[in-house]
Amino acid sequence: MGERHLTFHTRIPSSIEADIILSAYADVYGRAERKLFAKLANGGDSSKLKSTFLKEFGITARQFNAISIGLKGKISSIKERRKGLIAEAKARIAKASKVVAKIEKKEPHSSKLHHKKRMLAILKSRLAAMQKDIETNRIRLCFGSRKMFRAQFSLDANGYESLADWKKDWQAGRASEFVVLGSKDETAGCQGCVISANEDGSFNLRLRLPNGLVEHGKYLGLDELRFAYGAEEIRSVMLSGSAITYRFKQRDGHWYVFLSITVDAAPVISHRELGAVGVDINADHLAVSEIDRYGNLVRSEHIQCVTYGKSYEQSKAIIGNAVKYLSDWAVSVSKPIVIEKLEFSKKKAAMESAFNSDDKVRYARMLSAFAYNKIKMVITSAISRKGVEVLEVNPAYTSVIGAVNHAQRYGISIHMGAATAIARRGLGLSELPAVRIPVIPMRNGDHVTFPLPARNREKHVWSFWSKVRTGLKAVHVAHYRSGKLKDKPAPLSPEMRTLGANRSLQARPLHANRYQHCSGSVLDDIPL
Repeated sequence: MGERHLTFHTRIPSSIEADIILSAYADVYGRAERKLFAKLANGGDSSKLKSTFLKEFGITARQFNAISIGLKGKISSIKERRKGLIAEAKARIAKASKVVAKIEKKEPHSSKLHHKKRMLAILKSRLAAMQKDIETNRIRLCFGSRKMFRAQFSLDANGYESLADWKKDWQAGRASEFVVLGSKDETAGCQGCVISANEDGSFNLRLRLPNGLVEHGKYLGLDELRFAYGAEEIRSVMLSGSAITYRFKQRDGHWYVFLSITVDAAPVISHRELGAVGVDINADHLAVSEIDRYGNLVRSEHIQCVTYGKSYEQSKAIIGNAVKYLSDWAVSVSKPIVIEKLEFSKKKAAMESAFNSDDKVRYARMLSAFAYNKIKMVITSAISRKGVEVLEVNPAYTSVIGAVNHAQRYGISIHMGAATAIARRGLGLSELPAVRIPVIPMRNGDHVTFPLPARNREKHVWSFWSKVRTGLKAVHVAHYRSGKLKDKPAPLSPEMRTLGANRSLQARPLHANRYQHCSGSVLDDIPL
């Protein structure tokens, strides 16, 4: 049986004494962390520096271990994220180069060309800096956030009257959190912060303070903490003796404690033999398609998930509601969930090609609030908690396969077709073309067609879909330039209705009542 990592948090009741002590702890923790980072950047060894840090900052061995492990995790995260940033920078440079080449032909001495070249030079400079950091093994880490650091250069714009006011907030930001590392061989899973349960359902914490804060005593008691969720899991871990790690964080003038535990994974209730539920994550909705074990579509829906213009808490609630609906669906049919395994930058690039120039503003607004990784994380966490298996598949050509093989065949949107292709890939089913001349629905209810290229059976089927994607892009561009995207759609001829498959649109009545709130490309306006 696997394991699940859960985190629960609650706000610590306001107390002047507790706030002062927690801030002092965070200040010691932050100063030790920053100095350790400087030492490691110069080739230092944390194990050899341990004794020196214990004396200099008055901390315990366990507190130093928490600082060291947390810092190494940040460094590892920066290195991993840098790979994606370099790939994204190269893609932006390639695109900018094409734009500059095009403008040089049409407007060789324009100010527009000057600004495009300037931006291209900035992108190349940033890429060179990141590549040099990798060569020299340099890590750039700003404690207190870069946003706060840059605020000192525009005091008025950021609401500061003087540099002293900014510095006060800057220092407070650098002393706003600390971690207490747990271990399963310690009392209540953590000797640095011992938890105990009360009969009324609340919990008490006894926090071990650094030796350097002797004026505040050895321990800080935090009593009657109530967790909105996770009380049963916390008690279970307390009885089992598993490790409990704590993170104390100051936010909006209040201190919060985040409690992380590891519990046994829920027993799996989903079965691949019954089929699967595919999910295509988009900027404003989740496209979901359920298939049976043979790969035939059973049910499909759009689940609205618009986070643009919403606060962090509102966005979290919207995502949570969408995922809850999805998890209830998966539990009711006992089928695994299948999602794409990809980075946000790749998803962003794929979505960009789906919008024409008239939709640039709408596209930019959606992507500014598009929490792809957040949605993916919530799906994985919430659904696996209910015992539903979550499968991740390669995202290659799922949208193209959905548009060609499934959209017109079942009378669903392209996004739903992509979800169907994702579900079928999760079960390892065939991805061969189902038609010779596909009918691709457009956003205004219109449709386009084009003949599929010849398939080389000696190559992988994805090489065929690569050619199809090229042809599909050309058709979309031609359709947009013709101006037909803004016209009323033309009805399908009887001949075109039979080009897909023998089951063309027969499943439509099953899904027709689910299109009223859809915003994707659907065939609602096509008369039957």
